[in-house]
Amino acid sequence: MTFSSKAKNEICRIITKRSCCRLAELAALIHTCGSVQQVSGRKASLKLTTENASIARRIFMLIKDSYQIAPEVLVRRNRRLRKNNSYVLLVPVSKDGNKILEDTCMRIRTIKDSVEIQLDINPQLVRKRCCKKSYLRGAFLGGGSVSDPEKAYHLEFVAHSEKYGEALCDLINELGLHAKLIERKNNYVVYLKEGEHIVNLLSLIGAHTALLNFENIRIYKDMRNNINRIVNCETANLGKTINASIRQVENIEYIKERIGFSNLTPSLREIADLRIKYPDASLRELGDMLSPQVGKSGVNHRLRKLDKIAEDHRNNL
Repeated sequence: MTFSSKAKNEICRIITKRSCCRLAELAALIHTCGSVQQVSGRKASLKLTTENASIARRIFMLIKDSYQIAPEVLVRRNRRLRKNNSYVLLVPVSKDGNKILEDTCMRIRTIKDSVEIQLDINPQLVRKRCCKKSYLRGAFLGGGSVSDPEKAYHLEFVAHSEKYGEALCDLINELGLHAKLIERKNNYVVYLKEGEHIVNLLSLIGAHTALLNFENIRIYKDMRNNINRIVNCETANLGKTINASIRQVENIEYIKERIGFSNLTPSLREIADLRIKYPDASLRELGDMLSPQVGKSGVNHRLRKLDKIAEDHRNNL
């Protein structure tokens, strides 16, 4: 089972007590995984389709609890791709189908026996903060997904129209998140990329176990990345130190053979002897061996002088 499926199954176990929140969630499900078929006059047939049995059960209970009717449930076997079952819930042509559309603000007006369906989110459904959360919960169940945090940080909602995608994006951003909208093939996708925002959204819609699992993986990945950065940094610094030490020893040997230590100042002669004797010692360790002791910058300054003496002598030759 994927990380996204586990999150959805967890959300489906949430008990929604307020009727306004049930209505907002049902409206989002109709928008994302539902379709409306106009048959005759003002009569409409409502169909919702999902491949998740838990989501199908939740849609069934939302309609039953809100309208005291039991939708017809059909199970179809998909022959393509993963061959999962597809669950279809039907509210047949009747006043019940029309009432659900009217209550969820999907129908806005009837023109010459044809129903015009609202493509964006009606503000009446999401006036309260609790209803906003419920609407996002329904939108996630109907058309959302979240990637396994081991692979990438990505949460998205699929919208079938640009107008609805913009409305959904605005609703998410009203709650302090930073969602963006892009066009993908024939659909529009509202997505979140930052791990912190994905965690906040999972918290808003009630996927607390998925949130904790997401956070555990995110903390582990951040810790692993920090360790890798530290190791890489230390490896790079160690490489620089070794290369510098080799160059210094070569220059000092060159000075010893071509110029002689007798021509050096006492301080340079002292550091030259120590560097040849202790080629693996750090600058701080070399400074501690001097009498009197010298800091890293002082040791580095003397070794740079020795490098310059050797380079100048080579250039003169």
